[in-house]
Amino acid sequence: MSQTKNRVINFSAGPAKLPMEVLETAQDELIHYRDHGVSVMELSHRSTQFSTIMQEAKKDLRDLLNIPENYDILFLQGGGTGQFSAVPMNLCATTDSVADYLITGSWSLKATKEGEKYCRVNKVLPSLDAYNGVEFNFIPETGDIPLITDMSSNILTRPVDVSKYGIIFAGAQKNIGIAGATVVIIRDDLVGHAMPFCPSILDYKLNLQNNSVYNTPSTFSIYIMNLVFKWIKKQGGAEAMGERSQVKSKLVYDVIDSSDFYYSSIFPKDRSRVNIPFRIGGSKGNEYLEKKFLDEAHKRGMVSLKGHRSVGGIRASLFNAITVDEVEHLSNFMKEFRDKHRQ
Repeated sequence: MSQTKNRVINFSAGPAKLPMEVLETAQDELIHYRDHGVSVMELSHRSTQFSTIMQEAKKDLRDLLNIPENYDILFLQGGGTGQFSAVPMNLCATTDSVADYLITGSWSLKATKEGEKYCRVNKVLPSLDAYNGVEFNFIPETGDIPLITDMSSNILTRPVDVSKYGIIFAGAQKNIGIAGATVVIIRDDLVGHAMPFCPSILDYKLNLQNNSVYNTPSTFSIYIMNLVFKWIKKQGGAEAMGERSQVKSKLVYDVIDSSDFYYSSIFPKDRSRVNIPFRIGGSKGNEYLEKKFLDEAHKRGMVSLKGHRSVGGIRASLFNAITVDEVEHLSNFMKEFRDKHRQ
């Protein structure tokens, strides 16, 4: 039975909204997974049934991103934060190795601090003011130096040339699944150089040799990712997700830019399509109006619009499962709220 009647529009930055089709399939298979007589959550991670789920997910992701053959796919745990440690411990041969970290906000700053534990870090500081809401609209050229990126917020929201990167990693809980699983896409030649003290759980070579089941993986999370990948394929793939993402973000940014009632601190060319932070009433924000905005949005069935605790304000996360109609609902509310409350 469908449970859509009382659902709200969830603009959470993660764990984020899932496609209803995925939720309903998971609901149908929760107690009896196909004809196996057990829940999908009860499948052994070394069983033939789960191995099939794993291989399907890898194949679909490879198809969706046109991942070259000389790249491997890992499904690990620990989120993006775990990869902040794993990357330097797998790529830096010694603690004297040097890595450049491009700091654009809170998460890259955390990655930098973690990297400093394992190697020498050069800090590249284009902006210390941004928390989130920033997205690169180009791929930096780094020559023979491998480029590493955290795509947790925008993986599969548009096509990407994987061959330009050494490693791509992403937590699943925003665009491609639920919390618990982390995707790592890694070029073959970067595997096998882990520091001697790298924990086994973070060693790329060891995890590849064991097909991501060196330890018990987050089996249900990988199952959900498999369903989401198939859903994205049905929607038209990364290309269709990219076109939809542009439409959704434009609906919100057009309202922000149409008057001085809403304020964005991000230069237009650097704005994220998927995480949109903004204030009401100027750069410092009007706490009264922002609270009123959140309260009225909640009454209209829109939740998780509160900005990150470190910066406040409003934040709308427009990940893949958020529909154009849902963003239109937010956009129309923003216009009505502006017209009602501006001086």
